[in-house]
Amino acid sequence: MRIEPRGDDTSPPQLASCYNPCRQETPTVKRSLCFVLLVATSFAQTAAPLPLLGKHKVLWQKLESSIQEVDQHLDGVMGVAIKDLATGDHVFLREDEVFAQASSIKITVLANLYLQAEQGKLKLNDLYTVQASDLVPDSDIMGGLTPGVTRVTLRDLATMMVAVSDNSATNVLIDRVGMQNVNAMLDSLALSRTRLRRKMMDLQAAKEGRENISTPREMMTLLDAIYHGKVLNKESTTDFFKVLSTNKDSWIPRDLPADLKIANKPGALEAVRNDSGIVFVEGRPYVICVMTSFLRNERDGEEAISQVSLATWRMFDRLSRATEYGRVVSPGNGSR
Repeated sequence: MRIEPRGDDTSPPQLASCYNPCRQETPTVKRSLCFVLLVATSFAQTAAPLPLLGKHKVLWQKLESSIQEVDQHLDGVMGVAIKDLATGDHVFLREDEVFAQASSIKITVLANLYLQAEQGKLKLNDLYTVQASDLVPDSDIMGGLTPGVTRVTLRDLATMMVAVSDNSATNVLIDRVGMQNVNAMLDSLALSRTRLRRKMMDLQAAKEGRENISTPREMMTLLDAIYHGKVLNKESTTDFFKVLSTNKDSWIPRDLPADLKIANKPGALEAVRNDSGIVFVEGRPYVICVMTSFLRNERDGEEAISQVSLATWRMFDRLSRATEYGRVVSPGNGSR
């Protein structure tokens, strides 16, 4: 496991004093000494806060220890990528291991839908008429609509895909945007280990090894790029995260405050549990991607994701409300 904060504990260099009170100084020497003392005082004033960054490093190290403890108690394999979107600090665990994504791969389909809408290849309000031939298992909304009659927009399908992980809605969108276009978008972002290789509920493709895959680092990188406007324009980015925030029954948000905005997409298969998204802590948003596989018990994987999520939020919540000296100021707190 690796922690890579940007902070630096290196203390500022000390300026050696050349002043000898026992000897007479010429006016030129006195002026030079005054200049040296002035520079030293100014340097000390500006450099003094630097060691405080070490306190942040301690918090990241404690988060690392918490994640390691969760990992040690999990009967399975876990990968983690967490990034502070305000500073770029991040912590990794098996960040480059490839994991089956299950429904978490739907993040890539959603991103490409918005990208093609920007490119004018489609419109989010384009209509689709529900077809019985498109229905697959685990389609809680689409399965209840009337084939040949009910019409919904592509954005409606995207909301179904995220909010209730509707697999039929997802497959319709994959056909609409094109699997090759999703992967071309990923290639343009240098995310070569993130692949959409089959539609939902295609068990034959899964048996043949055509699984939908990614790594903790690559999914983190994708969400980071979208958040910073490197994939979509401002309007599309805002709506992308609005749709991605509609899923409530998942493991990253499970133990976090109910009023906290979280845009994420979990995924579940036999022996696999994943969850990736952004937690919008005010002033300190962060990406968190936790992936598990080879699970003896899937509930243990779900619990591991929630434990990592809670430990991460506790750190970022403190960072978002703390002064540079580590004093946390909450609403209603008095000064002491």
